[in-house]
Amino acid sequence: MPKKPFVDFRDIRARITMEQVLTHYQLLDTFKRTGPNLSGPCPIHKGTNKTQFRVDTEKNIWNCFSECKHGGNTLDFICRMENLSIHEAAIKACEWFDIPLDDVKNNGDEPEAKASATKATAKAKPAPLNEDNQPNPPLKFRLDKLNREHPYLTQERGLTQATIIDFGLGFFTGERGMMVGHIVIPIHNVKGEVVAYAGRWPGEPSDKDTPKYKIPAGFKKSQELFNLDRASKEPADKPLVIVEGFFDVIKIHQHGYQKVVALMGSTMSAAQEALIRQHSERQSHIIIMLDENPAGMAGRADTAARLSQHCFVRTHTFAKPNAEPEHLTAEEVRNLLPL
Repeated sequence: MPKKPFVDFRDIRARITMEQVLTHYQLLDTFKRTGPNLSGPCPIHKGTNKTQFRVDTEKNIWNCFSECKHGGNTLDFICRMENLSIHEAAIKACEWFDIPLDDVKNNGDEPEAKASATKATAKAKPAPLNEDNQPNPPLKFRLDKLNREHPYLTQERGLTQATIIDFGLGFFTGERGMMVGHIVIPIHNVKGEVVAYAGRWPGEPSDKDTPKYKIPAGFKKSQELFNLDRASKEPADKPLVIVEGFFDVIKIHQHGYQKVVALMGSTMSAAQEALIRQHSERQSHIIIMLDENPAGMAGRADTAARLSQHCFVRTHTFAKPNAEPEHLTAEEVRNLLPL
């Protein structure tokens, strides 16, 4: 039997859009357009809810927030619609959209990405070393002089003393340094070493030029997942919950669910994706629970699309706009997550 040629999936995905794929299925007119986003019933499980399936036409990704609980790219969509393997879906896409198979295949044994026609004769160069990929070094100091009973922590955030001490939180009472006047939040790497302190202004800043959060210069938050050092010690069969912020993690942890990490933003970096893959397996479950706002929804779709190629991914959609995981009650956490 002849060996199947390697097909460059990335090249094929770069040549087609979700709008083209939806048009092929005669589905595009069934979706409502809002800016770069499309929403409508899920064509995969034949749903009827007009907001359960969303498409980002700029990123060419989709996500079903209902029965499928899955997302992906153009080829993933064809896989689901046609019940095909990724390789079969790629071949089908080439047939539908007149993509010459010889342009996107490689008969070699290694899945090397094929260069575009305009660069076919150019000599390949090694990727430059990106210093941003270097790990954050552990700090050689510890911040003390922390008030762990500050009202911002105990009253406004509703944290217990046990939680405050567990996460090393406190209002910095020192007289020098960038954390003066801030709540400090230690950030650990996966080994449990402190690599940075984030600062949170206690409350809403009165000066519009004062940011809510301070991150030390030189610290690369894209290289870390907040609370991964603890979450990685939880049972492998327990779902990993991904949220945006420090206090999302801290409150969910206080409510009894410890396998939770924060992106420290609404976008998952390549390094963070690699960390998640390193600490999960094909049979692992991941729950993406980002803020219910435009940035969170976009990040949720992108994160789900990328991680769903690795393991089972479920997304949580809040019923109210601008809701955050931090706002969940202990009862809601118990109902949503398998404690």
